[in-house]
Amino acid sequence: MTFKSIQTALYFLLVATSLSFADSLTLKSTDITQAKMMGKAQEFTGFGCSGGNSSPELSWSGEPKGTEAFALFVYDPDAPTGSGWWHWQLVNIPKTVRSLAAGAGNETGKLIPAGSFQSTNDYGSKPFGGACPPEGHGTHRYQFT
Repeated sequence: MTFKSIQTALYFLLVATSLSFADSLTLKSTDITQAKMMGKAQEFTGFGCSGGNSSPELSWSGEPKGTEAFALFVYDPDAPTGSGWWHWQLVNIPKTVRSLAAGAGNETGKLIPAGSFQSTNDYGSKPFGGACPPEGHGTHRYQFT
């Protein structure tokens, strides 16, 4: 799979959602932008893809009163699995943390906040698994929630 074909297939959706009382929660990134193609850095390494497999920089604000911790989920609803594809789950992010550095979801786990942990994704590993839609499958959306 060439970078050009990946680039034409990749879109993502930067989404900050929660219950209705948290409608002011905002998730932002300097590495990715809503409705724009993700770069080679966020592409998976494997399955015919040759990207950097690096999680993007993320920051958030506007959490609801009483927040005790944060969780981050990266999901592709367009994966041809019948149930989508989970790329990353990072949970138990301390309530004092408001950002993650680019690459925080790496293999070592040394860049995630203390007390946080990564759950196994659909690639069968715990770190961030970048985008890699099947050849010819069209545009995919990547939801960062």
